[in-house]
Amino acid sequence: MSADASTIVVTDRLFPSPRSFPRTDLVGLARRALLDEAALSPKPGLVDRRGNGAHSDLSFPLMSRSAIAIEPWFGKMCAVARGAQPNHRLRMQLGVVGRNAERAMFRATGGVNAHRGAIWVLGLLIAGAAMDPRDRFTAHAIARRAADLARLDDPSAPRTVSHGSIATRRFGVSGARGEAIAGFPHVVQCALPMLRSRRRAGAPENVARLDALLAIMARLSDTCLLHRGGCAALGAAQEGAAEVMEAGGSGTSRGWQRLGRLDRRLLAMNASPGGSADLLAATLFLDAVEHTCAASQTPQLNPGAAYGTS
Repeated sequence: MSADASTIVVTDRLFPSPRSFPRTDLVGLARRALLDEAALSPKPGLVDRRGNGAHSDLSFPLMSRSAIAIEPWFGKMCAVARGAQPNHRLRMQLGVVGRNAERAMFRATGGVNAHRGAIWVLGLLIAGAAMDPRDRFTAHAIARRAADLARLDDPSAPRTVSHGSIATRRFGVSGARGEAIAGFPHVVQCALPMLRSRRRAGAPENVARLDALLAIMARLSDTCLLHRGGCAALGAAQEGAAEVMEAGGSGTSRGWQRLGRLDRRLLAMNASPGGSADLLAATLFLDAVEHTCAASQTPQLNPGAAYGTS
């Protein structure tokens, strides 16, 4: 597989069959999910439009540059996974592309890790969506296929040690790979239902997305928090997120006050729920895929029929 980004063609017609998600750009939806996650404000401890959160080396403009730099490699993942079956060959191909995406990210950010976790999460989900273009692209089906890929080892992957892997071993949590192998339960079972229930209740989109993030934070053993502040940081994030939700969510006066308190507490601990942010991006991606697919399946009215002229 070539590592030359100039050979990659990203198209908005990845699935030309009319039964298979017509004119939907999975790659664009992934980039949009990363940009929307970064822009969402106020996120406790995280980079957003207000500032850098608990990160001295990250910013909203830098996160945006990273998302744009990654986009062509998401296109390559989509291309190699299209119509494929989950096997070791595909897993190795995706691994090569993913490592190229990381290199592109580091070039765009001057060596700062902005989206390494998101490349893993969204890369698997993009591949899961592309593997069967006859599917109706439900979140559960995509997550299930992504899990099939995550269970496979990539023998060509370098044996590097990451902060997440250290936290996984030290604290005995499943980490990003465990989340993927389980079929992204914090996305499918927690965040997506929260996002959609808030919308149905008439909440503004910003509130719905913040509450989806808090639903993840309240339950996830986030290795980013564990790496930065150990069990104390994880406990503060989980308890604080649960308190916001118990107060009615970020759209209520009491919930908003508790959200601000949680943000200040995480900043004081220099703790950032980066794993939760990656899963929020996954939530926004799967939500957009399902929404676009449903819209594409809606029968179109023949204008002439409405006037008896067809």
